[in-house]
Amino acid sequence: MTPDLLDRQLQRHWLRWTLVAWCAFAGWYLWQRWGNIYWLSLSDTDDNMRLMQVRGLLGGQGWYDLRQYRLNPPGGFNIHWSRIVDLPIAGLILFFRLFTSPAWAERLAVGIAPLIPFSIVMTSIAVAVRRLVDPRAWPLALLFLVSASTLATMFMPLRIDHHGWQLAALAVTVAALADPRPARGGAIVGAASAFSLTIGLEMLPYAVGAGGILALRWVWDRAEAPRVAAYGVALAGGSAIGFLLFASSANYALRCDALTPVWLSATVAGGALLLALARINPAHRGVRLALAVVAGGALAAGFAAMFPHCLSRPEGVSEELARSWLNNVREARPIYRHALRTAIPLATMPLIGLIGALVATWHARRDAARLAGWVPVTLFTTLACALLLWQVRVGPAAQLLAVPGSTALGWILFPAIMRRTSPMVRIVGAVAVFLIVSGLFATLAMRWLPIDQPDAMQRAVSRANQRCGTIPAMRPLARMPAQTVFTHVDLGPRLITLTHHRAIAGPYHRNGDAILDVHHAFQGSDDNFRRMARAHGATLLLICPNMAETTNYRARAPGGFYARISSGQVPDFLEPVKLPANSPLRLWRIK
Repeated sequence: MTPDLLDRQLQRHWLRWTLVAWCAFAGWYLWQRWGNIYWLSLSDTDDNMRLMQVRGLLGGQGWYDLRQYRLNPPGGFNIHWSRIVDLPIAGLILFFRLFTSPAWAERLAVGIAPLIPFSIVMTSIAVAVRRLVDPRAWPLALLFLVSASTLATMFMPLRIDHHGWQLAALAVTVAALADPRPARGGAIVGAASAFSLTIGLEMLPYAVGAGGILALRWVWDRAEAPRVAAYGVALAGGSAIGFLLFASSANYALRCDALTPVWLSATVAGGALLLALARINPAHRGVRLALAVVAGGALAAGFAAMFPHCLSRPEGVSEELARSWLNNVREARPIYRHALRTAIPLATMPLIGLIGALVATWHARRDAARLAGWVPVTLFTTLACALLLWQVRVGPAAQLLAVPGSTALGWILFPAIMRRTSPMVRIVGAVAVFLIVSGLFATLAMRWLPIDQPDAMQRAVSRANQRCGTIPAMRPLARMPAQTVFTHVDLGPRLITLTHHRAIAGPYHRNGDAILDVHHAFQGSDDNFRRMARAHGATLLLICPNMAETTNYRARAPGGFYARISSGQVPDFLEPVKLPANSPLRLWRIK
């Protein structure tokens, strides 16, 4: 292929080749994870609960009823999600049922479903870098995208929970922030934010950040009024439509953890205020700034006055539950509270992307059109890096937002390397630049350097976490008559996914009483456990020795119920149930 022909393909047929690249990566991921698909290895509790939610929908459960009735029966567990993410999974299951068994239809659906939002991410990032860097730079951006290890895991087969779709909405937002057409760009940002918020509030800081960035663009340049107006209409209208179509019956309460009337009021009022500001659109920049500050203050004051209970943590859990569980969730901790082995690979790419975005913004200072695209994207990338100091769960989003900046940096460095006369310098230099700019050097370094290596106990916990939720481990339980099983909070969703049994709890904050019952039962006396089990109608006790959750029970209550039975001190009211010799689980019948 001649250079001219290659250049023409990259510029004119970028979408075709981006989709070809997506097909190639999707095929590779499916082949790589086929063993996990075969064994339905949904390793995350949320992925298991998502599948159960889809099963309920296909089994006739109401569209607006998202309660999981096999956790904490008979009342069930109140789940704060929406049905949006259920739709592609359910559609794929129904499609594959035409050709195969229901079990295989589920396997194929959960294998393919996460790859759908990945196609949106790849396309949106390609659009963004074509607008910001160069129309031919998108292949480099795609390479950096798939090199972001934490981000890529969100789209792997079986990762069916909502994070992939929210990241897709974030990628669309990045592309729209760089859109040279104001009204179209604003409308897309507003619609993407509304879509993400309808799914869940995890990306709320980014939605607020995007709105703030657009408002600042208008303050600086009144010609941005059409962008702000379109954003306000799309945000308010999209949120209202999303609420009406997808909010569960439980989400009509004034809760703070989902798109309820609380946050719907904020998005509709915020959208209306931005539309009003765009309509007024005073000529003086100082007046625009003053109006924006007044509007933002009025929105914040109104929110605080109407919903004061939402000014603290949105989950609304008790102090005891926050102390014993929610404060200890690893992904909810800031990055500086994680081991270097986790923190360094996660933070390296966002920091490099921020550096690249700053460099690109500086280079674009004399090009008004490019500068107008880079400034909001750089601000967005800065926000992503700052949020890592709040919670590490924003890591995938931070890596996603780093891709435009990393691509800009690579687009500067690669030509400089390729102009060298020595072939060896070009080859070694190109590899070195890719490893550095992509952040892969940090991942490789942590893999080979003796930094924060897991000790024997951590390896035992990892083995237990991997083995206890497998189909072979759960198969003996699946052969028993359906009943309520008292087990760990983090094992409950997996148990109900692989068997017909019921469990007491899962890690979902709206159901704090049931979660605390499990904690109190495992950490209290034998008689206390028996009372708790009877209160919940449990007839079996299932434990997974060394599962991560159980280490807390042993540490907090060395003389508690779990610590005693795990060391062989089993009370008389527990009758052992025989499991295969190699089973990682232990099972008793509660008399």
